Amino acid sequence: MKAIDRLVAWFSPEAAVRRMAARSALAYYEGAEPSRLRKFHRERGTANQLVRKAAKPLRDQARHLERNHDIVTGALRTFANNVVGAAGLGIEPQPRRPDGTIHQDYADRLLEAWRDWERCPEVTRRFDWPRAQRLLAKSWARDGEVFAQRLAGPVAFLDHGTRVPYSLELLEADMIPGDYDGTVGSAKIMQGCERNAWGQPTAWWAYKASPDDTWSASTANLKRIPAERMLHIAHLERIHQIRGVSMLASVITRLEDIRDYEESERVAAKIAAMLTAYVKKGTADTYGDTGADGGPRALALTPGTIIDDLRPGEEIGMIDSKRPNPNVVTFRQGQLRAAAAGFPISYSSLARDYNGTYSAQRQELVEQYVHYACATDDFVGMAVLPVWTEFVRIANLSGVVPMPRDLKPGTEDDALYVAQAMPWINPLHEAEASAALIAARLSSPQEQIRRRGANPNHVIEQLRAWQNLTADLPAADGAPAPQPDPTTSTTA
Repeated sequence: MKAIDRLVAWFSPEAAVRRMAARSALAYYEGAEPSRLRKFHRERGTANQLVRKAAKPLRDQARHLERNHDIVTGALRTFANNVVGAAGLGIEPQPRRPDGTIHQDYADRLLEAWRDWERCPEVTRRFDWPRAQRLLAKSWARDGEVFAQRLAGPVAFLDHGTRVPYSLELLEADMIPGDYDGTVGSAKIMQGCERNAWGQPTAWWAYKASPDDTWSASTANLKRIPAERMLHIAHLERIHQIRGVSMLASVITRLEDIRDYEESERVAAKIAAMLTAYVKKGTADTYGDTGADGGPRALALTPGTIIDDLRPGEEIGMIDSKRPNPNVVTFRQGQLRAAAAGFPISYSSLARDYNGTYSAQRQELVEQYVHYACATDDFVGMAVLPVWTEFVRIANLSGVVPMPRDLKPGTEDDALYVAQAMPWINPLHEAEASAALIAARLSSPQEQIRRRGANPNHVIEQLRAWQNLTADLPAADGAPAPQPDPTTSTTA
């Protein structure tokens, strides 16, 4: 305490307390206190309390926008296509022998069985694996979460349809009631998730049938699914959050405003296009006894029209509607840039606006693909990795792809996950950059191939097949074509 504070406290303890309180207030962050010019929003509830109230309304609104808002439809489709890709997230098995080398024979057999399973991965047999991944990714972004139950071995009334008896049951977020709370023994159920004392999910409670059926939307028609059989792909913003929230949550209002504004401008322009001209009449005394009945008149306006039947005192007036509004495009661009900041796709992809220099487009693409890469990594961890791990286990137990004896334990499900390749704005520049990195030994051909979304082993097989096909053809300069090297390894 300073000397002056001690002096004030000697004469007036209350004044000294007020001085100390004022000094403490000055030490706070300015943003922590409301002011006349700044609103202050307090957090009212925990993460799960907020999700319980808002998750379903946000989900319903996001689905409505997807059905009726072209921008949202394109945004969700773009997100899923860039996170998953046209062919889905590729898998390159990496099982190893005890000496650390890749067990290529076992990897090839696993990949062969996996390709067979990809044709029919889910119980309805409506979607192949790439399409199922895109549906999961889009539901993840739109609804905030999506579920998938893993079914293996004999299951009542289920024909897996593939050599490996393994299938997925895709479940939308509505199948897990967000308002179902209770206790089962020592376990607590919150928002349909049964957890132990450490907060680990032990089971999920799901409807036996779609909640759209009135008879099934009750707790009496719930089934318990162990957590090890359930995949939960969720957009979580806080550590203790259980259920996901739509990625559109922060931009829903702005997107609705854009749609309403564009609709108003469209209607205004349409009305303005219907209004052409009007007859401006003079005072009554200018007409005299002309016999004018004052009834409605229609003037045919065509290109080059000459109007010569105006009555005394009349003239033609044109309506200046100021439509279309020249500021619509600027306003729309600004709002879409703000919306793109809250949703994980770039402004160019959201607005379908690709004007700009190569450098600017490239910079935006590179920055955005960092976000796509993060989303892909999350999707792999929540969906693809557990599906692949379970597939390898079931393939071994069913005898379809048994594990070899010379396999290093714990490496049977090791794999590289090949994501969607970043597109090339200028293929020549990108190819020259890749070649320069390989020549400088700063990168390997395998890495560059994987960055393009391909499997190095497949590329080697294709090159070898092409060499075999063209072995008997003369080279362009008349010399014999180079012969394939049978000793070339196919291991990447």
